[in-house]
Amino acid sequence: MSDTVVAAQTPGRRAWQRFCANRRAIWSLWIFLGLFGASLFAELIANDKPLVVSYQGELYVPLLKTYPETTFGGEFETEADYHDPFVIEQLTRGGNWMLRAPIPYGYSSINYYTDHPNPAPPSSDHWLGTDDRGRDVLARLIYGFRLSVLFGLALTAVGLVLGLLTGALQGYLGGRFDLAFQRFIEVWGSMPELYLLIIFSSIFTPSIWLLLILLSLFGWMGLSDYVRAEFLRGRNLEYVTAARALGVSDGAIMWRHLLPNAMTPVLTFLPFRLSGAILALTSLDFLGLGVPPTTPSLGEILSQGKENIEAWWLSLSAFGVLVGLLVLLIFIGEGLRAAFDTRKR
Repeated sequence: MSDTVVAAQTPGRRAWQRFCANRRAIWSLWIFLGLFGASLFAELIANDKPLVVSYQGELYVPLLKTYPETTFGGEFETEADYHDPFVIEQLTRGGNWMLRAPIPYGYSSINYYTDHPNPAPPSSDHWLGTDDRGRDVLARLIYGFRLSVLFGLALTAVGLVLGLLTGALQGYLGGRFDLAFQRFIEVWGSMPELYLLIIFSSIFTPSIWLLLILLSLFGWMGLSDYVRAEFLRGRNLEYVTAARALGVSDGAIMWRHLLPNAMTPVLTFLPFRLSGAILALTSLDFLGLGVPPTTPSLGEILSQGKENIEAWWLSLSAFGVLVGLLVLLIFIGEGLRAAFDTRKR
């Protein structure tokens, strides 16, 4: 009876069961999803603005709206500084109160009221210390973690679409089109990617979108080779020949019959491609070729650690986050590779 039930299950369900049986992979997946999900709400975790303020019986939401200092009894029309001792006194006396984030600093907020020179070591006020500009390291790590994962997902998604499209067309059409496109890939792959990044960084203003476009121009070729090989192997199989004889269009054959079989190596390599994209962003930020300096980045914190050797908390914290993230993704990738291995039951 059990063999019949197992035989009736879909290949995807059997692969998921094999993945869940790998405790290291499934725990890594849940930890990664938990950390990434928490980072999506970074504004509620690390922010220099209170989440809610009650002043003279009225509720204010500084997280969503900017209030001048005059709103809370001050004299200036500029935005209230919620670390200013005067503002804090106004919001905590006479029944007034404010609800702060667990980390009362944003990724760009500078603590002007610290007693230690920057970079300051870890303390009760800054759990992982500050950088050389007085910004909270833990807050920048949380925002940098979110930026790195989102950038890696975007770069992986663009590479996935381009790789599937080009590899499918090469493998299914074959012939002269395949040969010509292979020559194009050889020429395009020999382009000096790092030099192009340096040139474009000097011409255009550095931004996350410019970096995503430039890396996407080269990130699809590795995936295209696997998809091309699967389509070349499957285009002359009997069920594809029968579908073509029945008048099924080429697009339907590629989408319904060949693509599902080609997705196994694609899904297996996705976590490794994601980790590669995150490592590429970190490396470029470390070299000063990535996002602008004001943007929270793991590579920028590592660069500060190199320039401030005595501030061990900078290098150690960024290195720990980066290594932990890459280890989780590698464990997930190994679990997917074992789950889609048809030789294992």
